[in-house]
Parts: sequence; structure tokens; C-alpha cells
Amino acid sequence: MAVLAGSAAIGVWYSRGQVGSVEDLITARDSIGERRMTGTLVASVMGVWILFSAPEAGASFGIAAVVGYAVGEAVPMLAYARIGPQIRKLIPDGHSLTEYAHARYGTAMYAFILVVSALYMFVFVSAELTGIAGALSLVAGVPQWQTAVLVGGVVLLYTGYGGLTASIVTDTVQALLVIPLLVATFIAVLVTVGGVGPVYDGVTAANPALLDPGFIPGLQFGLALSFAILGAELINQTWWQRVYAGESDDVVRRGFRTASVANGVLVFLAALFGIVAVGSTDIVTNVTSAGYNADVALFVLLEEAFPEPVVLGVTLLALLLVISSVDTLFNALASLVAVDLGRLTATDDRWLLLASRLFTVAVALAAVYVSLRAQSVLRLFFFADLLGAAVAFPLVYGLYSESITGRGALTSSVSGLAVGLAYFPDLRGTLVAVPVLGDALPAADPLYLTSFAGAFCVSTALTLVTARLSTSAFNLEGLAGEIGRIDDDPSEPAD
Repeated sequence: MAVLAGSAAIGVWYSRGQVGSVEDLITARDSIGERRMTGTLVASVMGVWILFSAPEAGASFGIAAVVGYAVGEAVPMLAYARIGPQIRKLIPDGHSLTEYAHARYGTAMYAFILVVSALYMFVFVSAELTGIAGALSLVAGVPQWQTAVLVGGVVLLYTGYGGLTASIVTDTVQALLVIPLLVATFIAVLVTVGGVGPVYDGVTAANPALLDPGFIPGLQFGLALSFAILGAELINQTWWQRVYAGESDDVVRRGFRTASVANGVLVFLAALFGIVAVGSTDIVTNVTSAGYNADVALFVLLEEAFPEPVVLGVTLLALLLVISSVDTLFNALASLVAVDLGRLTATDDRWLLLASRLFTVAVALAAVYVSLRAQSVLRLFFFADLLGAAVAFPLVYGLYSESITGRGALTSSVSGLAVGLAYFPDLRGTLVAVPVLGDALPAADPLYLTSFAGAFCVSTALTLVTARLSTSAFNLEGLAGEIGRIDDDPSEPAD
């Protein structure tokens, strides 16, 4: 309660009087320097998933997967260090990736991107609430619905009031707390279990393959994560908003580069919790087993008579991680509604503002509902990541190529998604039940590499081929004239 109230107070206090229009709500255009840019990028990506899915990967697939997860989380930030300035150059008054998709590719691809991006962020919110509700239930016996409603409600309160401005300032404060708290927690856990030696001996006895950097399943899973995360982050509206928030191109470039290093290190550290857990307690990594608990490996470890300060530290860390990512996602979802509704209708600014806030409330309620029924945070993310892996390259390629068309981009995306789904294990039961299709499906890949890499590589290859065969020549410089600020002319929708 104290942490939630503190975050809300900071967000409301800092943004008071700064949100008078929908433009103010969803942008903080050219307003933040390098330090705040880095802080918001680190805090926004570091959700509670790093205490669940990252240790789950480490516990199940070892050091190779730990490295893959860290690299996968670092690469998207490096990509945005290059893509961000290009977005600012071509669309200086833009707000979202969906308005870019509409202007660049037309209605069909725009609709596809809108669904994929919104679904990804919705799953992200649901997974975050699933994680924190499960953590507090396991550690303190708090009913999951109470945690989900309380966290979702308080975060919704200050993001609905202060928008992106409130999200960025709370992110900065949370980053200053999360980084040292994560490091301190890891050191405390390591000291409590007796140091590196006992952990090494325990892992060697339980599953020595986890310590082998050449462990093939670990390498495959780590590579799959790299494809999955890169694709997902490239369709995440969160980063498009922050591209516009930087004071300059140099601030955006340096901020994303610094965040790349920080994010990679933090995820690496978090994923190591899974290996420590395997070497220190009974972790079941067989996903088909009724006793499967690798997805809560860190919290199973905490149950082993850890001192209260360590448990409290992890609980506060988890809560801060949830707040920092959920407020970002709520605001990103609100921006999609404001931009797209403003483009499609002649709704005035006051009603756009109300519609954005009401939509965010609806998403929050739906996310709470899903969070109470979800079983694995990692599995929730994987479906969303598959969508991103299929769409990412065709979407971004249009910022550089004049020849790729909307039809070519959509065909490439759908084809990549079809290949990914064909090998995707988590929806196998549903897909096999489809007449004709079920018999034609190849064997599912339990390590996800064929699914994620197939979706990304097929969509990339087809995008390059269709662009090469195309005779069209889209005027990229014309994007700036098609996408303007929402408050330029209140009597007309932005185009």
C-alpha cells in the first residue's frame, strides 16, 4: 500500500497542471534528457516477469538460456538506437506505430498491426498482474484478486490523470530503486545459500547440463528467446512513445544504448536466480508434471527459511517492477485509442481524452480477469512474442525502403505467423483439432526455436523478396505531411 501510494503521489504531483489535452496525455514530446530517458527505458522493460520467466528459463535450460535471454533483451534497445532517430526524422509529429502503419501501408496492414500491438501489450499487462498476484499469494497468502485489483487500480489512477509525463517520472524513481534492490537481493540470496561453491555443487548434483554453455537445448532456447524478444519489442508502442519524448536524436540514441547494456545485465542477473534455485532447493522443470514449479523458482527458493529482510526485499522489488511496466503499458494503450480514434472520427479533444481513459479502464479490468486464470507467465509472453516475431521486420522495413508495399508487408507478416504457429507447442491442442489442418501440421518444437525463428526469418525473407519485385516507390518524406499533432486543429481529426 505504501509503495503504491508513493508511486501514485509522485506521478500525480509531477504531472499536475500538465495534462490539458489528449496530446499532453499521450506525449511528452522533446522533454526529457539522457538520464531520464535511460531511467524510463530500464524501468519500463523491467517488469515482474524478470523474477518469473527469466529464472524459469535459467532453471529449465541453464546458463546458455540465461545468456540468450540477456542478449535478447539488449538487442531491441540497440535496434531502437538506430530506428528512433529515423522515426523522428520521417514523422516528427507522430505518436504511435499504428498511425505510421496506416500512412505507410494502408488499411489492411494497419488493422493487422493494431490488433497485434494491442494484443501484445494486453498480454504483457496480464502477465505482470499474474506475476505479482502469484508472488504475494505464495509469500504472504494474499488472495490473488486483491493484489491484481489493487495494483491495477492504483496504477490506473495516476496514469489516467498524468499520462506519459507521470509514467516517465515514476519510471525514473523506480529505476533508481530497482537496480540496487535487484543486485542486493541476488547477493543476499547467494550469501544465504552458502555462496557460489554450494550452489555449484547442488546444480552439478541436480542437473550438470545447466552449467554447460554448450548445452544444445539451452542454446536453442536462448536463441529462440532472442528472436522472440526482438520481434515483440519492435511492435511495442511503449518505445515509440519514448522515441518522441527525448530532447534530441542524440539523447534518444545514447539513452537506448545505455539501456541496452543495463537491461542485458539485469536480465542476466535475474535469470541466474533460476540456476541458484536448482542448486539449492527442489525445482521441478518438467512442464508436463503436476508439480512443475520452475516458473516460480525464485519464490520456491525464498520458502527455504530465508530471512524476512530478503523476502521483504524481493516482494518490494516485484511490486516496483510491476508498477514501472504496467503504468507504461496503460499509457501506451491509451495512446493507440486516442490516435486512431482521432484519425477515424471528428471527435473533439475532450471526448478523445475521455475515450482514452475509459478504454484503459476496460483493459485494466480485462487484464485482472485474465491474470486470475493464467498459469505460466512465460507461456503468456510466448504467444504475444510469436505475433511480434512475425510482424516486426515488415513493419520497420517500411521506414527505410520505398519499394515495400502494404500488400507485400501483410503477406510477409501473415506467412511468418503461419509458419510460427505450425511449430508452436502451446496452442497445439487447439490447432490439431481443426479439420484437415491438424493432420498437416509438423511436429511442435518444445524449445520454440523453429517457431520464433521461423516466424521472424520467413517474414523477413518474404519482405525483402516482395520489395525487390515491387515496382512501387513510396515517398517516405511525405509521411511527415500525413501525420500531424492531434491538437493541430481541434475541429478536424489528425491524419
